Amino acid sequence: MPFEISTEVTFSAAHYIAGYKGDCARMHGHNWRVRASLRAAGFGDRSGGPAGVTYDFRALRALMSDVAALVDHSVLNELPDFKARNPTAEAIAEWFFGELEKRLTDPAVKVARVEVWESAQNCAAYFRE
Repeated sequence: MPFEISTEVTFSAAHYIAGYKGDCARMHGHNWRVRASLRAAGFGDRSGGPAGVTYDFRALRALMSDVAALVDHSVLNELPDFKARNPTAEAIAEWFFGELEKRLTDPAVKVARVEVWESAQNCAAYFRE
């Protein structure tokens, strides 16, 4: 039976949505919240955690913090990964997913989903089926 765990990190960054008809076309900032979920077929002694865990929450949060540090206190549009596309919540979720995949070393654990909130009410998610 598969298990899934999730944890969250935050970062602050500015962006604008080129071509958007409205306020978001102007530079503005958010305190972004990111929730990442990992999935594994079972559980065991993974990521240095105790036996019986899918993946150590602290290890996942550390990976997520490393990724968030790449964009924290930046203008997202100026970063190489967002030069060719608007840094929307959707694009950030997909980018964060890919960055976490690169950092996960346990082949039995997969990134299941990344959710990115730009406000308390607005969230975008990226996942693979």
